[in-house]
Amino acid sequence: MHETTSESLHELRLAVTDNPEDLLTENREFHYTHSVLRERIVEHVFIGEALRRLWQRGITEVEVLRSEFDAGGYDLVMSYGAIVRHIQFKAIVVGGSRTSITANLNLTQKPSGCILWIVVTPALDFHSYLWFGSAPGQPLPDISGMKVAKHAKANADGVKLERPNQRVVPRSAFTPLASLDAVLEQLFGPLP
Repeated sequence: MHETTSESLHELRLAVTDNPEDLLTENREFHYTHSVLRERIVEHVFIGEALRRLWQRGITEVEVLRSEFDAGGYDLVMSYGAIVRHIQFKAIVVGGSRTSITANLNLTQKPSGCILWIVVTPALDFHSYLWFGSAPGQPLPDISGMKVAKHAKANADGVKLERPNQRVVPRSAFTPLASLDAVLEQLFGPLP
C-alpha cells in the first residue's frame, strides 16, 4: 500500500498542474517554511545576474565576498574601484504583506552599508527591488532611532524579548527600483 505524505501530494499536484507557478502562488506556507532557502537562492541569483550585467557593461574588476554568518549585519560584500558595499539581502514575494524588515546596527558601522530587499515572483524570478542606503562611499542612514526589534518567538514566560542590536526598518523607508541597472548604479554610482 502506498503511503501518502505531504511531499508526495506536493509532487502529484506539480505533475497535474499546467502552471507550477499557480501552485507556488497558492502555497504561502511553502514560502514561509523555506524562507531561508528562498533568500539564499535569491542572493545567488542576484550575484550571478549582477556580475553578468556588469560584464555586459564592460566592467570586470568587481569583487564579491560572502559572509559566513550575519554578525556584521551583512550577507555580501561587493566592491568596484574605491567603492566597497556591505549588503544585507532580504526577499519578499510579490504581494507579500510584510511591512518591515530587521537590520543589525553593526551594518551602520560599515563604510557604505545598504539593504537590498528583492521582490520576487512565486517562482523566484526577480520582479523589482527596494533600496535602503546612501550614496556610494556614504554610511547607511542612521537607524538607531528606529523601533527596537523583538524576537519572533516568546520565551518560557511568554515574553518576546527585545533584540537590542536590531532595528525595525519600515518598508516605507525603502526606495523602489525597477531594474538591476538601477540597483547597480545605487551600489556603485554612474557606470559605463
